[in-house]
Amino acid sequence: MSREPAASPPPTPSAAAKAASDPGQLAGQAPATTRGPAGRPQRIRVTAPRSAPAAAVPYTVSRELDEQTEVGELFIGSLIRSQLRLALVVAAGFLLILLGVPVLLAFLPVIADLTLFTVPAPWILLGAGVYPLVIVCGALYVRSATRNERRFLDLVDDA
Repeated sequence: MSREPAASPPPTPSAAAKAASDPGQLAGQAPATTRGPAGRPQRIRVTAPRSAPAAAVPYTVSRELDEQTEVGELFIGSLIRSQLRLALVVAAGFLLILLGVPVLLAFLPVIADLTLFTVPAPWILLGAGVYPLVIVCGALYVRSATRNERRFLDLVDDA
């Protein structure tokens, strides 16, 4: 008696092959039982939920500054340049006026010979003229720097 080996069962198609043969069915899902008029499986339409799309959050200047992006760096660089330009203009104006006193005395030596209550006029010019000049230049600088910063903050708040 010879024994024949048992025949192996025919291979069954995989889940992926079944899904490929039925386009309306997802892999790993039970076959659809809904049948159309011709006996074919009816297609099931899958859509996204009906909700409003998320509103896009605009990039504001303050957000650009917080995230330190290139745009934020550009705005900060602009503020720094405007403040530096202001400082250089005020310093140059102050030095020009301060250096104007010796130039004035060099071209008009008559002023150097004048005295007021035994105090020479050049000392009065330097003592009484320079300090108010320092105060005026400082006040103008603070006012202009505050204006620059206010404009920058308006730009950040408006955008």
